[in-house]
Amino acid sequence: MPISSKTQVFCVLGHPIGHSLSPAMQNAALAEMGVDGVYVAFDVHPDALGAAVAGLRALGVVGVNCTIPHKEALLSLVDALSDDAACIGAVNTLELREGRCTGHNTDAPGFLAALRAEGFDPSGCKAVVLGAGGASRAVIVALARCGAEVQIVNRTHDRAQALAEQLNGRLGSTSIEAVCREPAALGSALRNADLLVNTTSVGMAPEVDRMPAIPVEALHSKLFVYDLIYNPLETRLLRTARECGARGQHGAGMLAHQGALALQLWTGIAAPVAHMEQVILKTLSAREQELRASLDNG
Repeated sequence: MPISSKTQVFCVLGHPIGHSLSPAMQNAALAEMGVDGVYVAFDVHPDALGAAVAGLRALGVVGVNCTIPHKEALLSLVDALSDDAACIGAVNTLELREGRCTGHNTDAPGFLAALRAEGFDPSGCKAVVLGAGGASRAVIVALARCGAEVQIVNRTHDRAQALAEQLNGRLGSTSIEAVCREPAALGSALRNADLLVNTTSVGMAPEVDRMPAIPVEALHSKLFVYDLIYNPLETRLLRTARECGARGQHGAGMLAHQGALALQLWTGIAAPVAHMEQVILKTLSAREQELRASLDNG
């Protein structure tokens, strides 16, 4: 649609943000939905986050997505929090209406929707989650609410332990615990697990040869591995898991589902999640071809 004085503005905040696929995905969705809107990306340094949110309020921006490193910092910059955002302790979506800013978290339901789209039902499963950051919080809460037993593994065990205690307290549960990274303990957890989720950035482009430090021999054919990374689509973790007979999937589905939920929150219209995921895949493919061409010419 042509941009006019009536065009609504949506955006994503992050630092850095140049790699983000959200503008391509969300603009394609807005066009498909027939919404007169445009979606842009802003690189906002953490020191400028408060000023950026104030500016967005003043400018009448309708909806905002937020990514690394702002998800936890936004908790203190909003007027209200949804139940999910308050429980998770992280915000990935801002809803701006009549000068009031509400923080939401669509990562948790987006993650569950992506899992179920792959035919995996997390209800009552045993899950191992790698990482203890903002994305990890959403994944853990989503799984615990499905009755899953969740074990957190993090580079710093004390942080994993603190997160488990915090989220158990908020959920009124005892289903979340921290597991030591030591190979014997982690190997035992993986052998008994139905689901392994990587919420860390280990293996993300350009460091595509890296993978989380896990005992590979503990991976098995009954395990489903979900890597939140989507660039590359085939991480070393996913490749290794499949070689061990496990099923696996990249994070493009979660990105599409959480983005679709944000659009529906802002517009009241169901977003075309399948179309959004296809745009993600096509954009990634185009970027990969550009990189190969530059390497060939270099």
